[in-house]
Amino acid sequence: MKGTGIISGNGDEQRTLVVVFLRGGADGLTLVPPVGNSDYYKVRPTLAVPEGEILKLGDSNCGLNPALSGLHEIYRDGGLTVAPAVGSNDDTRSHFYAQDLMEHGGQLAGGWLGRFLRYREGRPPSALSAVALSKAMPEVLRGAPAATVMESLDTFSLGSGSGSTATLQAELGTLYGSQENILGPAARDTLQALERVEKLRSEDLPPENGADYGDDSFSRGLRQTARLIRARVGLEAVSLDLDGWDSHFAQEALITPLMTRLSDGLAAFYRDLGKLMRSVTVVVMTEFGRRVAENSSFGTDHGRGGTMLVMGGGERGNVLGEMPKLETGILVGPGDIPVVTDYRDVLKPILTRHGAGKAMGEIFPEN
Repeated sequence: MKGTGIISGNGDEQRTLVVVFLRGGADGLTLVPPVGNSDYYKVRPTLAVPEGEILKLGDSNCGLNPALSGLHEIYRDGGLTVAPAVGSNDDTRSHFYAQDLMEHGGQLAGGWLGRFLRYREGRPPSALSAVALSKAMPEVLRGAPAATVMESLDTFSLGSGSGSTATLQAELGTLYGSQENILGPAARDTLQALERVEKLRSEDLPPENGADYGDDSFSRGLRQTARLIRARVGLEAVSLDLDGWDSHFAQEALITPLMTRLSDGLAAFYRDLGKLMRSVTVVVMTEFGRRVAENSSFGTDHGRGGTMLVMGGGERGNVLGEMPKLETGILVGPGDIPVVTDYRDVLKPILTRHGAGKAMGEIFPEN
């Protein structure tokens, strides 16, 4: 569906940042295994990805798990950056503390994505500037000037029944149509967004460019995100979760389906949007990685350095940094990959591309 104009007045400069959080501490050494590292196979006799199956990333010392083959194609197309050994300065290895710290951007009130939307230059917020496809507001969007939480497009409405909804919207449009105070523009903006979403629901156009989404909740969320981007509703930020990565037991059976879901969903999204991916950036992050050595339950315990992925939005298919050696003298704590790259250093150039301007000090204040 082609919009007739963008609600927030951003014109052709509209960019959208999609943040995918892998909750539970995804194992970076399984998503992005090392290449040519004998220590990896010594400490993971059952969980290590066979070297012959690793999908190589140029001449780097790491690759992608074969379950991420869809993402590997995007890397080869020049649309994916892989960042190993990424994390925060949290050393508690607590899911709740580490997630809060990473979503807040430090020991701060509100989320870094919310601060970006509040302080970034140039554009007033719209009713659909920020969307969390979730049951509750994620911490990363706390403090945003406008944010909508919805599980699907079907829940973004004034009520059930198309006749009653249309009547109510028309009455509200009349009520606020001539209002010049602060409520008038905001109400008209919201009503226009409701009209766009209602049209999306009624038309239900198929994905473009031969994209084929799965029927899982993650893929459905990505498909709805693509539809909102095409509808030009002023969408600047989207938050989605893919849960279930806490792999203390039977890790391979637990996370292989999750990796497939992640890869297939993002590959469909990339294909669906086509050239629009130049102005859309997807960031995949997790609160921490896992211990280097596998445990006695064929799983891995909480660790430090993890993995981030960045897709679209000007990426050029590369590896940011390199995988550290897995030697005893290099590992930290009880045997974890060190954090070589702070996750904020991955985010800053992305936020700059999306219009942060001089607001970076507000988004990630030094602390």
